[in-house]
Amino acid sequence: MTTSLAQPDRTSPAESSPVAAVVCRGITKEFGEGDTKTIALSGVNLEVASGQMTLLVGPSGCGKTTLISIIAGLLDPTAGEIYVLGTAVHKLRGSQLVRFRGNNIGFVFQQYNLLPALTAAENTAVPLIIAGQPRRTAVRRATELLDAVGLANRANSYPHQLSGGQQQRVAIARALVNEPRLLVCDEPTAALDAKSGHTVMELLKQVAVQPGRAVIIVTHDSRVFDVGDIIIHMSDGQIERTEMKTETRSATSSHELGE
Repeated sequence: MTTSLAQPDRTSPAESSPVAAVVCRGITKEFGEGDTKTIALSGVNLEVASGQMTLLVGPSGCGKTTLISIIAGLLDPTAGEIYVLGTAVHKLRGSQLVRFRGNNIGFVFQQYNLLPALTAAENTAVPLIIAGQPRRTAVRRATELLDAVGLANRANSYPHQLSGGQQQRVAIARALVNEPRLLVCDEPTAALDAKSGHTVMELLKQVAVQPGRAVIIVTHDSRVFDVGDIIIHMSDGQIERTEMKTETRSATSSHELGE
């Protein structure tokens, strides 16, 4: 069975409008105290639209991963407000935050984090099984997603039998299996060769152009910059400039998105 790449089924007409999927206002993040205090983010303002692939780029240590972790609800900001899909994530705590992440956010990381004792289909099905779906139903849905990412013939393969690019596609299928409305990716091509990296980015681009879904990718891999719709350049914990790439416009702005 062939399936499309997990277009969210929870999108209302209002949600598919141009309203931003992610809004950051004055986001600051500090680690440590006193002489050991480090400012990772300093007053970041950002808006991310649905239906596009947004890249966060910049040198190591500039705050990219910290920002995406705050957006995904994995870190709390020291100051500022973060709204994801209209929800004030900075106000969520405990089980509320866990539930919101599980229902709305998918994660793809540089390290594939596949369980070696499980097949590709079983790895992909893990989030559904954790959410309480029967194993047979979860594996069937997972197999459909693997078909969508071009791995129908590897559903019963174990991670050690897959190439790096194939393992990353399994990780993408796993991130999509719950039909998240926000997909966040941290250096998804860093461990891949150029060809495999472009394959993965084109796949993520296909995922991104869905009404009601936003895709944010942290990367320092300049080989894949051409795939992004919007490229946000970061430096020293701040947004330095935003490059917008559309069919009708290609421009570089010195202003932060949303300002």
